[in-house]
Amino acid sequence: MQPTRFLLKHRSVWKGPHIVPLPIVRPEPGKKIAPIRTQARSATILPNFVGLKFQIHNGKVYHDVTITEDMVGHKLGEFAQTRKPFIWKR
Repeated sequence: MQPTRFLLKHRSVWKGPHIVPLPIVRPEPGKKIAPIRTQARSATILPNFVGLKFQIHNGKVYHDVTITEDMVGHKLGEFAQTRKPFIWKR
């Protein structure tokens, strides 16, 4: 599979991937940076996001997500669930 087709999965090639301009700053060795806080759940995860920490909004709170290589090509919103599982209590 071509690399661009992998990022586009269900989107036409002429439109390109849905990329949201996020403030990506690479940390210097030995320094710690705060996670990137975003509400852009529809943003495509790019290969240069690997290793970064994001806080993705689910409509109520922000969930911490560390990006791995397996997540490339997916959307940020896939990793922050918006619904709680229904638990029936008596």
